[in-house]
Formats: sequence, C-alpha cells, structure tokens
Amino acid sequence: MNNESILLLKKQISKVISIIEEQYKIRPTSMLELILKRYRNALEILENKNKEDISLNDFYIEGGTRAYLDSASDWENPLLEEMDKAEKLVKNTFN
Repeated sequence: MNNESILLLKKQISKVISIIEEQYKIRPTSMLELILKRYRNALEILENKNKEDISLNDFYIEGGTRAYLDSASDWENPLLEEMDKAEKLVKNTFN
C-alpha cells in the first residue's frame, strides 16, 4: 500500500459520499443512510489512522452495492458503478 493508492481510495470514497448525500436529500431511505455511514467511517479511517495500521477489516463498505440493489432495484443508478469502484479499490489496496 502506498500513498498514491490511499489518495485514490480517498478520492473515490469521497465521490461516493457526495453522490449518496445528494440522493439522500431527494429520497432518504434507511439503506442509503447505512451506506453513507459506512462510507463516512471508511473515509475517517483513511484520514485519521496511520496507513501502516489500516487493514481490510477496518472497512465495512463491501457488499454495499448489493445491499443497495436489494433495497432499491435501481440498476441504472450511477452510484452503483462508483460504489463498485470503491469496493474494488479497498480490496486491491489492502489485500
């Protein structure tokens, strides 16, 4: 794990947070709230924890894409692609 991959992951997670916040304003759901909470927590970990101490187990965003689809069935939502990118970046950075 290097600084570049951490910065890329922070940027992607921030992007997902922005999209969720916008969608939550329009249509607040408990699922969006939960996903948003998990992404904010992931960003907080990346910003406040020493990178040497961060592991894959610190992140609870995996499965968020599926959880969203199970609750909304909104296959066309661009949020899904961005969440998928974030989940893959977490795996690639910390595996």
